[in-house]
Amino acid sequence: MGKLDSKVAFVTGAARGQGRAHAVRLAQEGADILALDLCGPLPDVSYESATPEDLKETARLVEAQGRRILTAECDVRDLDTMREFIEAGVAELGRLDVVVANAGICSPLPWDEVTPAMFANTLDINVTGVWNTVMVSALHVARAGGGSIILISSAAGLKVQPFMVHYTTSKFAVRGMAKAFAAELAKDHIRVNSVHPTGVNTPMGTGNIQEVLGRAMADNPRPAAMFTNMLPIESTEPEDVADAVLFLASNESKFVTAHELAVDAGVTQY
Repeated sequence: MGKLDSKVAFVTGAARGQGRAHAVRLAQEGADILALDLCGPLPDVSYESATPEDLKETARLVEAQGRRILTAECDVRDLDTMREFIEAGVAELGRLDVVVANAGICSPLPWDEVTPAMFANTLDINVTGVWNTVMVSALHVARAGGGSIILISSAAGLKVQPFMVHYTTSKFAVRGMAKAFAAELAKDHIRVNSVHPTGVNTPMGTGNIQEVLGRAMADNPRPAAMFTNMLPIESTEPEDVADAVLFLASNESKFVTAHELAVDAGVTQY
C-alpha cells in the first residue's frame, strides 16, 4: 500500500530537477501524474532550458513505477491552455488530489543590474504562474473531497538572499499566497502549504550563476555569508525536497496547513 494510492497529482516544471523528483516520488507512493513543463526557452536565464525529451524521460520514470502519466508542453503563464490540460486530465484520470506548483526561474544579479523586464518576467513566472496553477486546479481538488496544494518557494522566501532581489520578492509572494489560499480553501478540506529549500543540485544552478554570484560577492562581500547552511553541506538533492513534498501530499500531514516547511539545512536560521 502506498501513501497516495488511487490519488492523482499535478506537477508543474516536471521535465527535470525538482519537478521530476516530485512526480516520481509521488508515483512511487501510488499517485497517477499530470505533468506540465514549458520544455523550451525561458527568459533571462543562463542555464539550459528543459526539452521535450526531458519531459518524456519523466514520463518514462513515472511509468516505471506502474503509474499513469499525462504530459503537456505548456507555459505556466498560459492560463487557458493549463486549464484545458487539467480538465482533460481529470476527465481521463478521474480526479485531482494533489497539486505541486514547482515551475520557476532564477537569474541572480546585483540589484542595480536587474532590468524592468527581468523583474517582470520573474514575477510573471514565479508568482502569476503559481497563481494560475492553483486557479486551474483547486476546484477539481475540492470536487475530490479535498487534498493538498503545495507551492514550491525557496529559502529566499523566508530569509532575504542577496543579489537576487527579483527572485526573493517572488518567493516571499509565493509564501504569502500559500497562506491566503489556505484560509479560503480550508472549507473545502484543502490544505495549502509552501516548501522552502536551500540550494538544490538542479540545472537551475548551472550556466553563469556561480560566476555572477562570485562577482557580486567580490564587490559586496558582507552579504555573502547569508548563503551559508547551518548543516555542513553546500546543497541538497531534488529527492530531498521531494520527500518533504510527499509528506505534505500524504495523510501524514492531514492537519498541516498555511505552514512554511523549510528543507533548508538551516540556512534560514544561520
